[in-house]
Amino acid sequence: MTHFSQRDNFSTAARVLGALFYYAPDSTEASALVSALKTDGWQAQWPLEPTALSALAELLQSEADEPLPQAWQRLFVGPYALPSPPWGSVWLDRENVLFGDSTLALREWMRDNGIQFAVQQNEPEDHFGALLLLTAWLAENGRHTECEQLLAWHLLPWSTRFLDVFIEHANHPFYQALAELARLTLAKWRSQLLIPVADKPLFR
Repeated sequence: MTHFSQRDNFSTAARVLGALFYYAPDSTEASALVSALKTDGWQAQWPLEPTALSALAELLQSEADEPLPQAWQRLFVGPYALPSPPWGSVWLDRENVLFGDSTLALREWMRDNGIQFAVQQNEPEDHFGALLLLTAWLAENGRHTECEQLLAWHLLPWSTRFLDVFIEHANHPFYQALAELARLTLAKWRSQLLIPVADKPLFR
């Protein structure tokens, strides 16, 4: 998986997407990234053809009535039901629960591979943003086999469905564009994987 870590800014893209899905837009971890995506120039550094990103760049820069932090609260925290929950087990578990069997399988895989990755208090490890951040960390630390396994076994089997629903119901131009950027980026990664993506039934 050398091509993921050394070419096309793989880990940078994974880290940017992960932070923007995981942290509030006005947080220390995400605020500078939000500003970067709202200005021109980032497209040239992204591991996709710049021409494919022009419409997304316009959408990221467009104004919205709903403030960005308020949109993030609505989409990722609540208090009302989230339109597209960002945890894998909600999509992979028949009962649509947090900390489901798929979360436990991810924990076992992490334990077997000696991977310790801190998430926010009481947060399931299978959060879409957290898994992207972990993907970046694995690539940056030369753990290419584990990086591919994480994508193929624990993220890509459900992420397309999550992003499709997220885009449909986000109702905010920045997050719609961010999710489309994630969908395009993950589709390219999927085409580069050396191992097949696990075929898992989805229940939402």
